[in-house]
Amino acid sequence: MAQPRIVEARPLSGVVKEGHDFSLVLGGPLYQLYLKAHLARPALELLVRRILGISFICWLPLLLLSSLAGHLTGGVRVPFLLDPEVHVRLLFALPLLIASEVLVHKRMRQVVEQFTQRDLIAPKDRARFHEILESAMRLRNSVTIELGLLVVVSTFGYWFWRNKVTLTVSSWYAFPSGDGVHLTLAGLCYSLFSLTIFRFILFRWYFRLFIWYRFLWQVRRLPLQFNLFHPDRNGGIGFLAGSVMAFAPIVVAQTSMLSSIVFARILYMGDTLPAYKMEIAGLLIFCVLLVMTPLIFFADQLEEVGRAARYQFGSLSSHYVTDFRHKWIDGAVRPEDPLLGTSDIQSLADLANSYTVAAETKLIPITKQVLIRFVILTAAPLLPLVLTMIPLSEIAKSLFKLAF
Repeated sequence: MAQPRIVEARPLSGVVKEGHDFSLVLGGPLYQLYLKAHLARPALELLVRRILGISFICWLPLLLLSSLAGHLTGGVRVPFLLDPEVHVRLLFALPLLIASEVLVHKRMRQVVEQFTQRDLIAPKDRARFHEILESAMRLRNSVTIELGLLVVVSTFGYWFWRNKVTLTVSSWYAFPSGDGVHLTLAGLCYSLFSLTIFRFILFRWYFRLFIWYRFLWQVRRLPLQFNLFHPDRNGGIGFLAGSVMAFAPIVVAQTSMLSSIVFARILYMGDTLPAYKMEIAGLLIFCVLLVMTPLIFFADQLEEVGRAARYQFGSLSSHYVTDFRHKWIDGAVRPEDPLLGTSDIQSLADLANSYTVAAETKLIPITKQVLIRFVILTAAPLLPLVLTMIPLSEIAKSLFKLAF
């Protein structure tokens, strides 16, 4: 692994933006299909059209088929309009996954540009950095991988849903029996068409996250020029925290799905919320690790350059405080150098502040505020499940007592 370097901050004048062509979403067969179907323009415009078009093409046929079968509001234990899982999945989580493309496209381009804007990439390493960018874009555009994803979600995804996820009571999409689950016509459309589209878009995001992991892993192998006196206390790579909130809608879509699945089983199968505590805890931990893991890639480099900076700055500080003591404490100060108004004391304070910035370098480029916001957003869709155990009136009374 190339050794990281410590550099002093340089002015931003004359900085050339590099990485402005980086995008995790502007490419691949699905993106080309968006363009040909007039669901998008090259800069991911027409978002509302894309959300409405994809969501309703997945949801409306189910509505019509359930209505024709008499399962819209009754006729089975779980009628279509009273199934929280299908509506949350296709009318909330799916639009959120589609809308996330615009957010990730805009924010991640800005994040990648920071590597060169902050001079983290030395001029002699710019060519290699461009090769890494181009490699990521080639992988993003892979037809083979997206076709492979489609095959996986159409086969294994269908098998897993039918055998592990379907309700064990009669519903608008299936009737359980002794020899297995028998799908209705609406259920066939749901499992073979709607869920396939949903799962493909979801797993396509996992593929995009893999590209981001791979990109950062390759970048960390460059001899990055960290600036340990940068006020972000991350050696100048604190901007990577922006990726956490960029990916937040994707994990919110997943916790929303789990919330709807658990709620449906509590409502129609008599389950209780504590029975799913492991699934809920596991998903929350997984979501946090999903976006945090690539930020750990730079921890060993930050630790190494941070230690070196503390040694170097410690030596400089020793020389300064020795001269300060000799001048102001040991009596070597000249009469024409009054203590009042001298800049030496302010310089001593500035020296201490600079050393604190280097000494408090964090090994993971994320702030507590960003992490808290992410966890709150991720867990928010699961909070309504508490109402299955505690009536809303009891919660309101408790809040009223606390307030007054």
